[in-house]
Amino acid sequence: MNNSTNTIKIAGLFGFLAVAIGAMGAHALKPFLTDVQRQTYETAVQFHFYHTIALLVTGIWMQSKPQLSSLKWASWSFAIGIVFFSGSLYLLASRELLRFSVLWMGPITPIGGVLFMLGWALLVVAAFQAAKHTSA
Repeated sequence: MNNSTNTIKIAGLFGFLAVAIGAMGAHALKPFLTDVQRQTYETAVQFHFYHTIALLVTGIWMQSKPQLSSLKWASWSFAIGIVFFSGSLYLLASRELLRFSVLWMGPITPIGGVLFMLGWALLVVAAFQAAKHTSA
């Protein structure tokens, strides 16, 4: 994301989608998913929510520290991580309901997880950079 406003807008969109997709899984899809598929779907929703909140906090932080490029990269990592990690799990959990194969999505999930970790690491970098700017 290029600025805090865009990051906050994306976080709002991802938050909306997390609620909608979570509700769809809890109600409309529930009868069609096995216990394992339901657990996978719930994991996707949880990580979707966690990282939407991280994205929102990052956007808010960007308002006071726009000079920290690590915040921009953290926001990108969280956003793409949500798409890769949660998106792939949503598709894999509901694969029997789809009319196309999504098994190739399996290797995408860990890439999303690595992007989540990178986002958190970049927040640590931003904290060190912010402390450096404050003490200088």
